[in-house]
Amino acid sequence: MEIGIVGFGEVGKIFARALAKLDDAHNISVWDIRWKDSAADSEDIAAITQSNLHACASVAALCERSALIFSSVTASNAESVAAESAPQVSAGTYFIDLNSASPGTKQRSAALIAAAGGHYLDAGVMTSVPPYGIAAPILLGGACAAEIAPMLKSWGMNVTVVSAEIGVASAIKMSRSILIKGLEALVIESYTNARAYGVEDYVLPTFAETFPSIDWEKQGDYFFSRVVQHGKRRAEEMFEATNTVREIGLEPLMATATAQRQAWISAQRKAGVVTPGAKSWRTQADALLAARNKVTLD
Repeated sequence: MEIGIVGFGEVGKIFARALAKLDDAHNISVWDIRWKDSAADSEDIAAITQSNLHACASVAALCERSALIFSSVTASNAESVAAESAPQVSAGTYFIDLNSASPGTKQRSAALIAAAGGHYLDAGVMTSVPPYGIAAPILLGGACAAEIAPMLKSWGMNVTVVSAEIGVASAIKMSRSILIKGLEALVIESYTNARAYGVEDYVLPTFAETFPSIDWEKQGDYFFSRVVQHGKRRAEEMFEATNTVREIGLEPLMATATAQRQAWISAQRKAGVVTPGAKSWRTQADALLAARNKVTLD
């Protein structure tokens, strides 16, 4: 099968490499929005060469070559990629939207693909992809979800069909994100606050008393590292989570605060205050405190 992957970031590379290693290796085309303004960087070129992938010059070129397309971009670009792809997809093309977007965004994207004769699938990726690779748990929704699931499973994907309706998988994903990404934001704010007052060694043991199954020191390291590494993507996902809450008629107070804190960390990284390489949450918190109020959101 001719497979296309739109978005050649962390997830796109993982999927491309895994699919290229299958016994019945497929022809895999890739494209990334970053290539609109500049040529692929050395990391992208190395990944393309090592896995024998075909780098396309545009979304249109990728769609023309592909019978199945994975969309793996940032949440803010999910609908625009569907809109740009729709005029180029052939009838019968499968369009699997892996992006963390609201049910409303997924439904609008589905309408665009369906109008072109394509089959849109709402995919909710339920955990961080890197530890699991292509076997990361994914919830799948759409009229043809049950039809295509066996093929995806044969490729090593861990998909579970949850509904024939578009938006159910994303509603599950977004509801989870409100809590998980919210915990990340809370830990960053709580730990940094405790560090500023010099009371972290008193505070963390109280968490362990309440939730003894969690190693709160390691959890802090992990949450800080993931948000510093992927704060921009997480912030965009959480702004989609705010849309998810608004779509049911509630004011997304907590989701909005989480999105803002994630975006703030992204701004700190862009300014060089925090770096993905630091392993200790204490190191990252100290850097944030040293630069407090110097870097703000636009």
